[in-house]
Amino acid sequence: MATQTRTELIDYVPTVFDFSPLRLTDEQFENLCRNHPDLNLEMSAEGELIIVPPTLPDTGWKNSDLITDVNIWARKDKTGIVFDSSSLFTFPNGAKRSPDVSWILREKWDALSEAEKKRFSRLVPDFVIELRSSSDALKTLKKKMAEYIENGVRLGWLIDPLERKVHIYRADGSVEVLDNPEMVAGEDVLIGFELNVREIW
Repeated sequence: MATQTRTELIDYVPTVFDFSPLRLTDEQFENLCRNHPDLNLEMSAEGELIIVPPTLPDTGWKNSDLITDVNIWARKDKTGIVFDSSSLFTFPNGAKRSPDVSWILREKWDALSEAEKKRFSRLVPDFVIELRSSSDALKTLKKKMAEYIENGVRLGWLIDPLERKVHIYRADGSVEVLDNPEMVAGEDVLIGFELNVREIW
Protein backbone atom coordinates (compact mmCIF):
# COMPACT_ATOMS: atom_id res chain seq x y z
CA MET A 1 0.00 0.00 0.00
CA ALA A 2 1.41 3.41 -0.94
CA THR A 3 2.48 5.67 1.90
CA GLN A 4 0.41 8.81 2.15
CA THR A 5 2.28 12.08 2.15
CA ARG A 6 2.12 14.62 4.95
CA THR A 7 -0.03 16.88 2.78
CA GLU A 8 -2.62 14.15 2.24
CA LEU A 9 -3.15 13.78 5.98
CA ILE A 10 -3.77 17.45 6.78
CA ASP A 11 -7.23 18.21 8.20
CA TYR A 12 -8.55 21.49 6.82
CA VAL A 13 -10.85 23.16 9.33
CA PRO A 14 -13.98 24.74 7.81
CA THR A 15 -14.35 28.49 8.30
CA VAL A 16 -16.98 29.11 10.98
CA PHE A 17 -18.73 32.39 11.81
CA ASP A 18 -20.71 32.55 15.02
CA PHE A 19 -24.08 34.03 14.07
CA SER A 20 -25.81 32.53 17.11
CA PRO A 21 -26.51 35.93 18.77
CA LEU A 22 -28.26 37.07 15.57
CA ARG A 23 -29.89 33.72 14.86
CA LEU A 24 -30.44 33.89 11.10
CA THR A 25 -33.93 32.92 10.01
CA ASP A 26 -34.50 30.29 7.33
CA GLU A 27 -35.28 33.04 4.84
CA GLN A 28 -32.12 34.99 5.70
CA PHE A 29 -29.98 31.89 5.33
CA GLU A 30 -31.55 31.02 1.97
CA ASN A 31 -30.94 34.57 0.73
CA LEU A 32 -27.33 34.33 1.87
CA CYS A 33 -26.87 31.11 -0.09
CA ARG A 34 -28.52 32.50 -3.21
CA ASN A 35 -26.40 35.66 -3.06
CA HIS A 36 -23.19 33.63 -2.71
CA PRO A 37 -23.67 30.58 -4.98
CA ASP A 38 -19.92 30.03 -5.18
CA LEU A 39 -19.80 29.14 -1.48
CA ASN A 40 -20.83 25.83 0.05
CA LEU A 41 -22.64 26.95 3.20
CA GLU A 42 -24.06 24.98 6.11
CA MET A 43 -25.37 26.06 9.49
CA SER A 44 -25.03 24.29 12.82
CA ALA A 45 -27.89 23.81 15.25
CA GLU A 46 -26.26 26.51 17.39
CA GLY A 47 -26.50 29.05 14.57
CA GLU A 48 -22.88 28.94 13.42
CA LEU A 49 -22.42 29.69 9.72
CA ILE A 50 -20.01 27.18 8.19
CA ILE A 51 -18.12 27.64 4.93
CA VAL A 52 -17.34 24.09 3.84
CA PRO A 53 -14.03 23.61 1.97
CA PRO A 54 -14.40 22.60 -1.70
CA THR A 55 -14.19 18.93 -2.55
CA LEU A 56 -10.79 17.83 -3.77
CA PRO A 57 -10.71 16.23 -7.26
CA ASP A 58 -10.00 12.67 -6.09
CA THR A 59 -12.97 12.83 -3.73
CA GLY A 60 -15.14 14.43 -6.39
CA TRP A 61 -14.93 11.51 -8.78
CA LYS A 62 -15.38 8.98 -5.95
CA ASN A 63 -18.47 10.82 -4.80
CA SER A 64 -19.76 10.84 -8.37
CA ASP A 65 -19.41 7.06 -8.44
CA LEU A 66 -21.31 6.77 -5.14
CA ILE A 67 -24.21 8.87 -6.42
CA THR A 68 -24.31 6.84 -9.63
CA ASP A 69 -24.40 3.51 -7.77
CA VAL A 70 -27.17 4.62 -5.42
CA ASN A 71 -29.15 6.23 -8.24
CA ILE A 72 -28.99 3.12 -10.45
CA TRP A 73 -30.41 1.08 -7.58
CA ALA A 74 -33.02 3.76 -6.76
CA ARG A 75 -34.30 3.91 -10.35
CA LYS A 76 -34.98 0.19 -10.25
CA ASP A 77 -36.36 0.18 -6.70
CA LYS A 78 -38.59 3.24 -7.26
CA THR A 79 -39.38 3.75 -3.55
CA GLY A 80 -37.21 6.83 -3.13
CA ILE A 81 -35.10 9.50 -4.80
CA VAL A 82 -31.43 10.46 -4.59
CA PHE A 83 -29.90 13.88 -3.90
CA ASP A 84 -26.31 15.03 -4.43
CA SER A 85 -24.00 17.04 -2.17
CA SER A 86 -25.37 20.38 -3.37
CA SER A 87 -28.76 19.59 -1.79
CA LEU A 88 -29.25 21.18 1.62
CA PHE A 89 -31.74 19.96 4.22
CA THR A 90 -33.04 21.67 7.37
CA PHE A 91 -33.10 19.20 10.27
CA PRO A 92 -35.46 19.31 13.29
CA ASN A 93 -32.69 20.76 15.48
CA GLY A 94 -32.35 23.69 13.06
CA ALA A 95 -29.07 22.57 11.48
CA LYS A 96 -28.79 22.97 7.72
CA ARG A 97 -26.65 20.22 6.21
CA SER A 98 -25.60 18.89 2.80
CA PRO A 99 -24.68 15.19 2.96
CA ASP A 100 -22.54 13.90 0.10
CA VAL A 101 -25.32 11.50 -0.91
CA SER A 102 -28.90 11.41 0.38
CA TRP A 103 -31.85 9.14 -0.29
CA ILE A 104 -35.42 9.94 0.72
CA LEU A 105 -38.59 7.89 0.53
CA ARG A 106 -40.63 9.15 -2.40
CA GLU A 107 -43.77 9.42 -0.27
CA LYS A 108 -42.04 11.97 1.99
CA TRP A 109 -40.92 14.02 -1.01
CA ASP A 110 -44.34 13.84 -2.65
CA ALA A 111 -45.96 15.09 0.57
CA LEU A 112 -44.17 18.45 0.17
CA SER A 113 -45.86 21.30 -1.64
CA GLU A 114 -44.27 22.61 -4.84
CA ALA A 115 -43.13 25.68 -2.91
CA GLU A 116 -41.49 23.51 -0.23
CA LYS A 117 -39.62 21.51 -2.86
CA LYS A 118 -37.93 24.72 -4.01
CA ARG A 119 -36.71 25.72 -0.55
CA PHE A 120 -34.35 24.26 2.07
CA SER A 121 -37.31 22.37 3.47
CA ARG A 122 -37.46 20.64 6.81
CA LEU A 123 -37.05 17.23 5.26
CA VAL A 124 -34.96 14.49 6.83
CA PRO A 125 -33.24 11.98 4.51
CA ASP A 126 -33.74 8.30 5.31
CA PHE A 127 -30.19 7.43 4.24
CA VAL A 128 -27.01 9.46 3.93
CA ILE A 129 -23.39 8.98 2.93
CA GLU A 130 -20.46 11.14 3.94
CA LEU A 131 -17.25 10.45 2.02
CA ARG A 132 -14.12 11.55 3.82
CA SER A 133 -11.68 13.61 1.83
CA SER A 134 -8.13 14.42 2.91
CA SER A 135 -9.53 17.89 3.58
CA ASP A 136 -12.01 16.51 6.17
CA ALA A 137 -11.39 16.10 9.89
CA LEU A 138 -12.70 12.65 10.91
CA LYS A 139 -13.88 14.02 14.27
CA THR A 140 -16.05 16.59 12.50
CA LEU A 141 -17.60 13.99 10.20
CA LYS A 142 -18.37 11.66 13.12
CA LYS A 143 -20.14 14.48 14.91
CA LYS A 144 -22.13 15.25 11.77
CA MET A 145 -23.13 11.59 11.35
CA ALA A 146 -24.32 11.41 14.97
CA GLU A 147 -26.39 14.55 14.36
CA TYR A 148 -28.02 12.98 11.30
CA ILE A 149 -29.14 9.95 13.31
CA GLU A 150 -30.35 12.05 16.25
CA ASN A 151 -32.54 13.99 13.81
CA GLY A 152 -34.23 11.01 12.17
CA VAL A 153 -31.89 9.59 9.52
CA ARG A 154 -32.40 5.81 9.59
CA LEU A 155 -29.06 4.69 8.18
CA GLY A 156 -25.79 6.47 7.50
CA TRP A 157 -22.41 5.51 6.11
CA LEU A 158 -19.23 7.40 6.81
CA ILE A 159 -16.83 6.08 4.17
CA ASP A 160 -13.19 6.75 4.99
CA PRO A 161 -10.83 5.91 2.11
CA LEU A 162 -7.86 7.27 4.09
CA GLU A 163 -8.16 4.51 6.70
CA ARG A 164 -10.14 2.10 4.48
CA LYS A 165 -12.99 1.89 6.97
CA VAL A 166 -16.76 2.29 6.83
CA HIS A 167 -18.58 3.61 9.89
CA ILE A 168 -22.20 2.46 9.87
CA TYR A 169 -24.64 4.59 11.87
CA ARG A 170 -28.04 3.08 12.63
CA ALA A 171 -31.32 4.51 13.89
CA ASP A 172 -30.94 2.79 17.28
CA GLY A 173 -27.82 4.85 17.93
CA SER A 174 -25.36 2.02 17.39
CA VAL A 175 -22.20 2.53 15.34
CA GLU A 176 -20.37 -0.33 13.63
CA VAL A 177 -16.94 0.15 12.10
CA LEU A 178 -15.94 -2.17 9.25
CA ASP A 179 -12.23 -2.50 8.52
CA ASN A 180 -11.53 -2.67 4.77
CA PRO A 181 -14.83 -4.33 3.86
CA GLU A 182 -15.53 -5.49 0.34
CA MET A 183 -19.27 -4.85 0.35
CA VAL A 184 -21.68 -2.79 2.46
CA ALA A 185 -25.41 -3.50 2.40
CA GLY A 186 -28.34 -1.08 2.62
CA GLU A 187 -29.99 -3.31 5.24
CA ASP A 188 -33.70 -2.60 5.83
CA VAL A 189 -33.52 0.96 4.49
CA LEU A 190 -32.07 0.52 0.99
CA ILE A 191 -33.36 -3.00 0.58
CA GLY A 192 -31.29 -4.99 -1.88
CA PHE A 193 -28.62 -2.33 -2.34
CA GLU A 194 -24.97 -3.33 -1.99
CA LEU A 195 -21.94 -1.12 -2.52
CA ASN A 196 -18.57 -2.46 -3.55
CA VAL A 197 -16.55 -0.26 -1.25
CA ARG A 198 -13.16 -1.31 -2.59
CA GLU A 199 -13.95 0.44 -5.83
CA ILE A 200 -13.95 3.63 -3.76
CA TRP A 201 -10.54 3.04 -2.22
